[in-house]
Amino acid sequence: MGLTKQYLRYQHSAVFGIVGSQKSNIVFLDIRGTRGKYCAVGACENVLIWDLRTGEKFNDLKGDKHEVTVICRCPDKRHLAVGYDDGTVRVFDLTSGDLLITFSGHKSAVTALRYDRQGLRLVSGARDTDVIVWDIVNESGLFRLRGHKGQITQVCFLKENNVLVTSSKDTFIKFWDLDTQHCFKTLVGHRSEVYDFVLLKNDHRLVTGSSDSELRVWDITYKGQEVADAAESPEKKLKLDTSEDEEEEEESELNILKCTKVGSVMRLGRDRVVSMVTDELESILVCHGNAANVDVFALPSEEKLKKHLAKREKKAKRKLKEEEGEGEVTVEIKLMDEIKRMTAVKMAAKVRALDLLEEQEGESVKCVCLLNNNSIQTSAIHVDNKKAELSDVKTLGLPAHRTTPRTTCFSSDNLAILSASSESIKIWNRDSLQPIRTMPCEYAITSMFAPGDRHVIIGTKSGKLQIFDVASGSLLEDIEAHSGPLWSVSMAPDKRGIMTGSADHNIKFWNFELIKDEEHSSTSKRLTLEHKKTLKMDEDVLCVKYSPDQKFVAASLMDNTVKVFFSDTLKFFLSMYGHKLPVLCMDISSDSTLLVTGSADRNVKIWGMDFGDCHKSIFAHDDSIMCIQFVPRTHLFFSGGKDRKLKQWDADNFELVSTLQGHHGEVFSLTVSSSANFVVSGSQDRSLRLWEKTQEVLVLEDEREMEREQEFEEAISNEMEVVVPGETTTEVALAGKKTVETVKAAERLMEAIEVYREESANIQLHKAECQKTGKELAPPQLNPLILAYGVTSPTRYLLEVIKRIKSSELEEALLVLPFGYVMDLLKVLDIFLQAGWEPELSCRCLLFLLRVHHGQITSSQALLPVIDRLRTCTLTQVTQLRDQIGFNLAGLQFLQGQIERTDEVMFFKDATDRLREKKRKRKKKVILAIKT
Repeated sequence: MGLTKQYLRYQHSAVFGIVGSQKSNIVFLDIRGTRGKYCAVGACENVLIWDLRTGEKFNDLKGDKHEVTVICRCPDKRHLAVGYDDGTVRVFDLTSGDLLITFSGHKSAVTALRYDRQGLRLVSGARDTDVIVWDIVNESGLFRLRGHKGQITQVCFLKENNVLVTSSKDTFIKFWDLDTQHCFKTLVGHRSEVYDFVLLKNDHRLVTGSSDSELRVWDITYKGQEVADAAESPEKKLKLDTSEDEEEEEESELNILKCTKVGSVMRLGRDRVVSMVTDELESILVCHGNAANVDVFALPSEEKLKKHLAKREKKAKRKLKEEEGEGEVTVEIKLMDEIKRMTAVKMAAKVRALDLLEEQEGESVKCVCLLNNNSIQTSAIHVDNKKAELSDVKTLGLPAHRTTPRTTCFSSDNLAILSASSESIKIWNRDSLQPIRTMPCEYAITSMFAPGDRHVIIGTKSGKLQIFDVASGSLLEDIEAHSGPLWSVSMAPDKRGIMTGSADHNIKFWNFELIKDEEHSSTSKRLTLEHKKTLKMDEDVLCVKYSPDQKFVAASLMDNTVKVFFSDTLKFFLSMYGHKLPVLCMDISSDSTLLVTGSADRNVKIWGMDFGDCHKSIFAHDDSIMCIQFVPRTHLFFSGGKDRKLKQWDADNFELVSTLQGHHGEVFSLTVSSSANFVVSGSQDRSLRLWEKTQEVLVLEDEREMEREQEFEEAISNEMEVVVPGETTTEVALAGKKTVETVKAAERLMEAIEVYREESANIQLHKAECQKTGKELAPPQLNPLILAYGVTSPTRYLLEVIKRIKSSELEEALLVLPFGYVMDLLKVLDIFLQAGWEPELSCRCLLFLLRVHHGQITSSQALLPVIDRLRTCTLTQVTQLRDQIGFNLAGLQFLQGQIERTDEVMFFKDATDRLREKKRKRKKKVILAIKT
């Protein structure tokens, strides 16, 4: 058997150069009692918490592989829920940054998240049209709601009622009764997709945004409040200007609420609504589309409305008196008075998401915007009688490019990284990943450090060569090198000049020169480039490269070929043809023996430099290959493509070594350090990623096995859902889904039940032997698995296995158990409950198994006595547990009251909420008095 060639693994080290992803939203955070200082935004697979005052990163909540799509803060201000592109929802602790809970239930990207008022439940909506309600305390899913036919765009709990409101791209808004888990009302008044909605006036008003300029307004009346509203005096009741085409809906007696359209207000923007936000005090409503303009609507309080009504009535009486004399005037409050449109405010760029935070009870609201150019803008929105204005505008965007980084390179000492985009050049410190220099430039396509690392040379889309001084950050010279885009630059191995290739069919050779420039310095000389010679081609030149021995120069042309010339005489040497589409990138190995090419036809070809023969053609990527580079002093090379992947290859064995996954956009550039310890890649997701070489040995067979396991995991997640026996409705289903973790948990549980069977049989056999011989024999040796869990009995071992299954995966693990294992598990649950072990967990498993296997359990004669014992024992254990919790809760409430009376401090609830509750009760008493 031959020796297996081993490699060292490259692992993802860091992601930098990104402020916020375009798929995520942005939210204000309250950390350590400080409001308005911190905000959270998704950055690829991580969540970044920015300090808006200092512009620095405060914390980083690490994700796995998938991109963040939605963020929601918890009312307790200590947790943050994050939805991802793969359908998972994770809950993080803001103080420590630790991952607390992982929910897996959706098949596609999570698009909406919302906590309830107490922060005990979380609802998520996704692109798979499902809505799932999660229990935060029990860390499990409650149920899945089905009824929408399009992507869920927004979800929200009502504050006072156990009702959930959801909107979708299927043009409907649905109201769900969470007690009975069914949809009792559907709003059908929209002609196109509903993208967002907000609830106002303590959940008595609904404002919806669609793909047109109209914001539709609905009034919500709850059951039992119609009589109270009718009892109010006409002077106090606000009359709304309803639209003429309003249709009276036939409300069923089973409906919890009644929703009536009262009109609409118009936005200035003509594109679709992206999001709508209101502050906590409901003083303003802000909505925006895909443009830079943000529509602002003032929401006057009842006192301001009454003052406005009095002024209008006074004005109408004066006008009537001047025209006709004395008379009665009736003035009504219109919808445009309650939702008053202000002038739109313009942000620095297109708005992706925003959030509001009231600064004080005045006319100012703090706003944070995630912009489309990879930056965050904070400002204060002031609303007066006629218009809205911005003040204190600040932008957080220094540690990032505004556009996609198109080119990257390392300095000669590998301590600095250069990245360039269409608007700027940034030089990063490799250790801290902080920008050292930022220099404005034209649209950069290719770049390099000049010898000595004191200057930077870039090639632009307009055909220019721009030379920058790193120390001062200034542009030294702007050379009109070509008449077309300058696609490639290659430095000569002797460091004396460079070669450029352009779309104007020319390859030009340049020498480094030092000239005296009094404009920049009166004493020292500066670097410049002197044109030496030109090689004219028949097609556009896409890439040029010197061989390391400086014997040849290679150029890839638009006619799908690569031509090789002698570097000294520029005479033709070889032509390499075989690609079906143009070669976009190429590189030559350090020993000048191999040339690799990457093409738009998705193939990598390995060529010999001696005869130009093709050693191997590999179908490498699923899309165009944009960058390729050899690892110095080896025949290993990296390739990156538009399929968002980086791959490492062995040019000697023609094998794929590893696939580096992490980017969420097309990979446009990569560079390998001269020490071969680092790789930097730039992507369309505007992030830069650093990959570091480790000392971990990578074996190809193990790598292929890991890839097969990953394919198996993806196949499991795409399987059809399990049908639960006895289910008759398709509107409600189980919250979880089958994953690799649930399958492994079920396998561990079945293994534990088998061990329990064997050990129980051995114990019974040992007892029989002792009775037969009349002597105390040595007990049988326990299974090593039982000893590994640190327990002394098979019953305790099985309990430990059940306890170690994650709460969010328990139901799915129990669902796939065969009925033979279920019978043994029911008998063991009887033992648990008789002994008082984990009654809550035991009852949860018992009730779920009874629900799923009801028919088989009731028809089994062997299980009838077990179920009869469980019926009485379960009730006893649950009653004891409930009494214990009630006693503890009463004691805590007593202590709370004692502390509040002695210290005059209100715990667990703000004083404002307490006063608001008193006002509501006082108002209710007045209404009852009017009725009687």
